[in-house]
Amino acid sequence: MIKKISAALYVLVIVLMATASIIENFEGTPFAHQYIYGSWWFNLSWALLAGFGIAYILKQRVRKWDILLLHLSFIVILGGAFLTHVLSYSGMIHLRGDQPTNQYSEMISMEKTEKHTLPFYVRLDKFDVKYHSGTEAAADYATYFSIIDGRNTIHAKVSMNHIFNYRGVRFYQASYDTDNMGSYLSVNSDPWGVTVTYTGYALLFLTLLWLLIDPKGTFRRLLTSPLLKRGALSIALLTLFSIVPQSSRAATTIDKATAASFGNLFVNYNNRICPLQTLAIDFTKKIYGKRHYGDANAEQVLMSWIFYTSQWNNEPVIKVNSHEICSRFGLPEYTCLNAFFHNGEYTLGRYAAEYQQGQTDAFHKACAEMDNKITLIMQLQQGSLLTMLPDTHNGRTTWYAPSDSLPQQLGRTKILFFKNIFPMLYSQVTMGQETTTRMLIDKLALYQKKNGGSSLPSDNQVKAEHIYNAIPFATILFIVNLTLGFVALLFTIRRMTTVHAPAISATQKWVNRCLSGMLMLSFLALSFSLALRWLISGNIPLSNGYESMLSVAWFVQLLSIIAYRKAHIVLVFGFLLSGFFLLVSHISQMDPSIGPMMPVLNSPLLSIHVSIIMMSYALLALTFICGLTAFMIIGVNRVRGMNHTGSSNTDIQTESLQVLSRIFLYPAVTTMGLGIFIGAIWANISWGTYWSWDPKETWALITFMIYAVVLHTQSLPLFRKPIPYHLYMVIAFLSIIMTYFGVNYILGGMHSYA
Repeated sequence: MIKKISAALYVLVIVLMATASIIENFEGTPFAHQYIYGSWWFNLSWALLAGFGIAYILKQRVRKWDILLLHLSFIVILGGAFLTHVLSYSGMIHLRGDQPTNQYSEMISMEKTEKHTLPFYVRLDKFDVKYHSGTEAAADYATYFSIIDGRNTIHAKVSMNHIFNYRGVRFYQASYDTDNMGSYLSVNSDPWGVTVTYTGYALLFLTLLWLLIDPKGTFRRLLTSPLLKRGALSIALLTLFSIVPQSSRAATTIDKATAASFGNLFVNYNNRICPLQTLAIDFTKKIYGKRHYGDANAEQVLMSWIFYTSQWNNEPVIKVNSHEICSRFGLPEYTCLNAFFHNGEYTLGRYAAEYQQGQTDAFHKACAEMDNKITLIMQLQQGSLLTMLPDTHNGRTTWYAPSDSLPQQLGRTKILFFKNIFPMLYSQVTMGQETTTRMLIDKLALYQKKNGGSSLPSDNQVKAEHIYNAIPFATILFIVNLTLGFVALLFTIRRMTTVHAPAISATQKWVNRCLSGMLMLSFLALSFSLALRWLISGNIPLSNGYESMLSVAWFVQLLSIIAYRKAHIVLVFGFLLSGFFLLVSHISQMDPSIGPMMPVLNSPLLSIHVSIIMMSYALLALTFICGLTAFMIIGVNRVRGMNHTGSSNTDIQTESLQVLSRIFLYPAVTTMGLGIFIGAIWANISWGTYWSWDPKETWALITFMIYAVVLHTQSLPLFRKPIPYHLYMVIAFLSIIMTYFGVNYILGGMHSYA
């Protein structure tokens, strides 16, 4: 009875959290926190789950100390959360001018805030925003303030990821006034909750790691299972196919040499200083959907559209992704800029405005996306996209576009240069004077080098960016990996469904070695790609969705290479999964551009948190593929009408896949647990709270709880059987999809940047 009640409460808590995250998307965060997460019945459900869980463990008389400590850690964490809920207080304090205050505001409900008093006064001394050199992208926010406690005055500073603690009250940088004259600090006092919770985290970390290294534990037994050798079969290799893109005929274009020189100039793009080549590639991909247009490369497209405007306005270079737009306006799939203007009227203007006003159906969304393309072209033609003219004054570099209003402090000489350089280029380009055009480009390059100051990237960063721009790593690798993966999977299934399969021949061993070598080459290429992004941006490549997809693919390949000696079938999974993740990064709406990291994300703890979570996702994706492979084997054998001997062979293969899947499962759950709670520590340092029921962290906890179920094979013997186990693992992967894609692109939340 206790077991059934515990299971029911476990499912109930998961359903409540999932429902709450969806309700929050429609009703807002304050509503969800007031009526769900902060409600008595939600807290009671957790208390009942903990109580019945303890009762069940006592009833079963569990004596293994590691299992007891693991479950005790969750009780300690819940106890810490309860202490935080009961004893802590938090709020927001606004500092402006030199007037001290001891008042902070606490949100009590959706409609009500209350003023509370601190036991000391706080006074703003200075607020400062530091920018990435030469850009308007903030690198850090810092508040300098004084704490006045009786006769004592303590000078303090807080910035992103750097807090200040005084008399048990922690101060965090939260926001600031638009005129930079005031600052908002969050205040938090949690004398017992954080200490108890961190104790639970430490206990959890130790016990999770012990599960992997315990010589007598389940994980170590799985590693020595004879089923692994019986299920590790060979894979065949097939020749790659190539994709030949359809070519287009371009209008009058700039010659490649001149365009290459132009592409070597620097531009302030995406709030960082980079070669103009990067802007050209992103512009061409945005407009046309490819990195080139016919025989014209991206630099030629960009430069030609600047200097041969009238011709390129009539060139069918704009890709229309919406069939409804094509049918409603009578447009082909590729059309020209002038097709969107009739009798001086912009045909998409009305629908783009309606989208901004709340009409977010598919047609209006498509119109808004097309409007973004048109706006980008207009910005290029007007010059506002070309922020290429730097000026360094008092150690700070500002970059200007030709269309900007220039301050008089630049001086007459620079103002004349800024105003005339592009008209002079236009004149020489249209007259066909290639030599003079390149001389002017060289002159602009020399000016940038002389006046760009410290905002210019280093020579190594520039070389790295040119290499990165020249090779579309994600595109090449997803084609290679998926091709090898699907071919290898077909041959593997064929062999696994063959009764009395012969021993692995010398040829098959050679093929296996070739495949492992190909996977290693793919891994090295992806590692090189990520290293280039790291060098270019100066940040670990985990700052956005595109980079996290690349990182998951990298972890999948690394894990496959490590596990290859135990089970050769891992090569199939490595190729397929890394290929799919790279494909997602290639075709999805993730932004592949490289930019400065948000200040709050520039933390070593966050990098560790994201890396470990990505590793967990990669491992769980492998369990998903194991499940799919098992059902494909069963399906093929049923179609063939296997006899008793064939059925026995199928059982062996599905059991082998179950063992392999469980080998991935244990470190996956371990790394997910570590990742979630390292993220909680980072959040406590950055936001002032270790758990805020953000949709991302809520769904990460849901996923952790879902996958933890299949570890309980003693309590749930059903999962000892291969078929129920594989079915559960396939369905459970939906929680990973929801955690990553559903939250990031549907529910939103503080983690939407990821």
